[in-house]
Amino acid sequence: MRIAVFPGSFDPITIGHVDLIRRAVPLFDKIIVAIGVNNQKKYLYPLEQRLDWLQSVFALDDAIFVEHYQGLTADYCNKVGADFIIRGLRNSSDFEYEKTISQINTIISEGIETVFLISKPEFSHISSTIVREVIKGKGDVSRFLPKEIVI
Repeated sequence: MRIAVFPGSFDPITIGHVDLIRRAVPLFDKIIVAIGVNNQKKYLYPLEQRLDWLQSVFALDDAIFVEHYQGLTADYCNKVGADFIIRGLRNSSDFEYEKTISQINTIISEGIETVFLISKPEFSHISSTIVREVIKGKGDVSRFLPKEIVI
C-alpha cells in the first residue's frame, strides 16, 4: 500500500492546499493530511478548529485521512507506515527550502521519499501566512479558503 503524508500547520487550510492534496490522490492508496504541532509556534486557530476544518473539507474523500502529530515528520511517517511525504511548491524559494528538508528527512529516515507537486498558477500566490495577515486585518479571505470554512 502506498501511504503518503501531507504535513502542515493548516492555519488555516487554503484552496491551494486542497488542490494539491486532491491532485495527489491518484498517486497513492492513502493520504494522511497531518497537522504538525509545534509547541514553540503560536497559531491563529486552535488545533481542534484546524482538525474540524480538515475533516469537513475531506469528509467525502475515502483515501484522505486527517490526523495530528508532534515531533519530526519523518518519525511520524515511520509510525504510520508512510513511505512518501507530499509537498507543494509555489516558487523557487519553496523549492530551495523543501529540497533541504527532503534531504534531511532522507538521512533521518531511510526510505522516505518526498514528492513535490507544483502549485497551479492560480494558487501560487496563496499561503496560510498571507491569509492570516488578511484575517488579522479584517479582510475578506473567502476567495482563498475552501467553501467549508467560514471565518
